[in-house]
Amino acid sequence: MSNLRVLVVGASIAGPATAYWLAKTGAKVTIIERFPKLRTNGQNIDIRTTGVSVMRKIPGMEEAVRANLQPMEGISLVGKDGRPYGTMTSTGDPDHQSLISEYEILRGDLSRILYDLTKTHESIDYIFGEQVASMQQPETSDGPVQVEFMNGTPSSDYDLVVACDGATSRTRAIGLGCAMRDYIQPINAWATYFSINKDLLSGSQIGHAYSAVNGRAVGIGPDPSGGNRVTLMAINPRKDHSSMAKFREANKLGTDALKDFVAQKFQGAGWKCDEIVQGMMEADDFYGSEWVQVKTPTLHKGRFVMVGDAGYAPGPTGTGTSLALTGAYLLAGEVGKHPGDLAAGLKGYEEQIRPLINRMQKIPPLVPGAFAPQTAWGIWLRNMIFAFLCWSRLPWLFDKVFGAASAHSDGYKLPEYQWTD
Repeated sequence: MSNLRVLVVGASIAGPATAYWLAKTGAKVTIIERFPKLRTNGQNIDIRTTGVSVMRKIPGMEEAVRANLQPMEGISLVGKDGRPYGTMTSTGDPDHQSLISEYEILRGDLSRILYDLTKTHESIDYIFGEQVASMQQPETSDGPVQVEFMNGTPSSDYDLVVACDGATSRTRAIGLGCAMRDYIQPINAWATYFSINKDLLSGSQIGHAYSAVNGRAVGIGPDPSGGNRVTLMAINPRKDHSSMAKFREANKLGTDALKDFVAQKFQGAGWKCDEIVQGMMEADDFYGSEWVQVKTPTLHKGRFVMVGDAGYAPGPTGTGTSLALTGAYLLAGEVGKHPGDLAAGLKGYEEQIRPLINRMQKIPPLVPGAFAPQTAWGIWLRNMIFAFLCWSRLPWLFDKVFGAASAHSDGYKLPEYQWTD
């Protein structure tokens, strides 16, 4: 039994998953979240590869996920006239998935499922509306981390602090003693997510994707509420840094400014873009984010460690959720494997997760440019390739195109651990 006192920062997916597994080692876990309540909005995400294996180790989780799956049966690429070039459906095999996952769920729904699985645990406490103000590492490895908070929670000592607060983690900057954007590698792309009340799919359970020149892409999926879930995405040329700077500036100014920026980008882009922009301006669940990868030289420093996007956001590879679930399992397993030797546990965690990070952060050759080509010729060529993929359904071809999100991580097998709980 570890009896560790652990602070986990962030209550979205990686945080509750980490708390769940650490509690099984006997640790006492406090989770803080900077928002006043659990965030239940967000885009579609996938559970793939080792993430599926971890999910199946948590009693009741797979059943809860299946009960909340998105009703999308496939995705079609369409032209300006709405005619599809091809339709891709799920493979039916969680170990070899296509663009459509067997476990496709809204980010907010998965966060809620993990929260519900942990909120009443006697060894787990949640504190909302709180952030870390400072951390003081011990001079020797035997002492606790002294943590001060921003919003009234009394300062306290913890044996371990775990950052699970996303790719732009403030806690990472404090724990590693670096700047906020250190170790962030931009992909030069951004996306916005929101729902609209109008059903532009006319009841179809097949999502539609459309591309316009200059790296603009639209994705529409069904929503159980009767409307649609929408993603608007822009892929900028590698040397075009001004467009990303404009997105970051608008994002800092708030929701209205970002909506105006996106509207200017997509108004008049063809297909149903004008209707989508109109719906976006009325959406109350709108948010946007930059696509980035996080590559840190180490995942831990003293008694500070990172799990999920805070330590290894994979960008546009479709593996972020799976890496977060797997990282939570491996961290707790390795810490529990080395009772009384936290340094050995953190070293074991890094050794176990690094091969997966290296594979799952590999961006396939056609990504992200294939999502949103810059020219009409590029869009036509991409559409022809997509049509061939849909027609062929060759497993090895899916693996080549979709990389780590498709295959089962080169046969990586999760280690088995002994849990006290």
